[in-house]
Amino acid sequence: MYIKQLYTSCLSEAAYYIESEGMAAVIDPLRDIEEYIELAASRNASIQYIFETHFHADFVSGHIDLGEKTGAPIIYGPGTITKFPVQVAKDTEVFTLGNLSIKVLHTPGHTMESSCYLLKDEKGKDYAIFTGDTLFVGDVGRPDLSSGDMDKDELAGFMYESLQNKILPLADDIIVYPAHGAGSSCGKNMGPNTSSTIGDEKKNNYALQPQTKEAFIKAITDGLQDAPAYFAINAQINKEGYLSMDSIKEQGLQALDVTLFKEKIKTDVTLLDSRNAMLFTEGFVPGSISIGLEGRFSEWAGNLLSFEKPMLLVTEPGKEEETVIRLTKVGFSKIAGYLKGSFEAWQNAGEKIDMIINVEADELAMDIPHDSNLQVVDVRREAEFAAGHIKAAINMPLSDMKDVALLAAFEDHQNLYIQCGGGYRSIIAASIMKKQGIHNLRNIAGGWDAVKEQTSIPTEKDLRLLN
Repeated sequence: MYIKQLYTSCLSEAAYYIESEGMAAVIDPLRDIEEYIELAASRNASIQYIFETHFHADFVSGHIDLGEKTGAPIIYGPGTITKFPVQVAKDTEVFTLGNLSIKVLHTPGHTMESSCYLLKDEKGKDYAIFTGDTLFVGDVGRPDLSSGDMDKDELAGFMYESLQNKILPLADDIIVYPAHGAGSSCGKNMGPNTSSTIGDEKKNNYALQPQTKEAFIKAITDGLQDAPAYFAINAQINKEGYLSMDSIKEQGLQALDVTLFKEKIKTDVTLLDSRNAMLFTEGFVPGSISIGLEGRFSEWAGNLLSFEKPMLLVTEPGKEEETVIRLTKVGFSKIAGYLKGSFEAWQNAGEKIDMIINVEADELAMDIPHDSNLQVVDVRREAEFAAGHIKAAINMPLSDMKDVALLAAFEDHQNLYIQCGGGYRSIIAASIMKKQGIHNLRNIAGGWDAVKEQTSIPTEKDLRLLN
């Protein structure tokens, strides 16, 4: 028996490769499928099954491409309806994989087709369970992402029954392999580890403690933040199908010289710069949105950018394919090419450029007492802002900036200082503001991490939000 967790930090997502006697299965594959194919080939195994725990909302699965490349069937839980061929398993149905077996446990709640896969070892003993978004380390899947007529309370009721009847009866020593870890928006209270055991979850997971159904529903529905805007789009793509990765690469990896690139950006396109955020501030093609590959690139692209407009890329040399692949993970397909020679080619051609001024925290400390027009715009989440922020700062979470009407509230006389936690999100925000014609701004380098070390900068907490 061989099990490998393939964890992608950018999306806090875990896919799984299971193998026995030269036969392999992949659970919840990401869109870039070569890793699974290469892993199987390196171990002289063939992929026999592709198991999906549910219709994912936070990323586009690689199930269709992997099925076409390997011939393996795509298996979903009971009640699944798709627009492409799948095998809909029955509750408690068993699949043989070499000397192992995989049992389907239908666990509706996160979504109605949600299912877990219980792995039995060579001796027939329950060994591990792949729980998808039903059970996380320290949490359970949020019940407010389902399409259809059911509200979150109804789905939470199904989740309660699934946990009581399918998860809690399992032995304490069974390993829990969830689909996500900390940082994912598919839950609200995930622990830092990417695996656990049933016994540890029974002890430590608030959702598995003895409680009434009503108390459980309240516990898992209270405090849910709004789901990212792209979740509904991704769930639909996973259900209905998509263009092949090969087709998207063929289109997206077209190298465009400066002249052609300049012509294309005159049309209604999204211009995305995936270079390092601090490098972006030193110079960029006017109108570009900065989302650097070094951060949670895919999530912010999905949150902030249009899925309908064609997209043009400026990347670090050699990062073109990685940028395209990571965009496809959250459902982007209309990628029309990249700037050949990157930003340097644009600059060397004498084309107009833009920049963002970076200000260190100690400079901000000197500016605050002397500039009555200075306005700090804090783009962190509300909870982060509440825990501590610069006094008189405005909280405008980055995820809200997709609504450009919010930016109209800023006035020409204001000197805007943009701040986040460490500097990555504030540069995204500054690029969005620049694109909307707001140029009187500065980025606070190092964000709140740097600001809170400056004792001369007045700060406060928002007790209303904290309570």
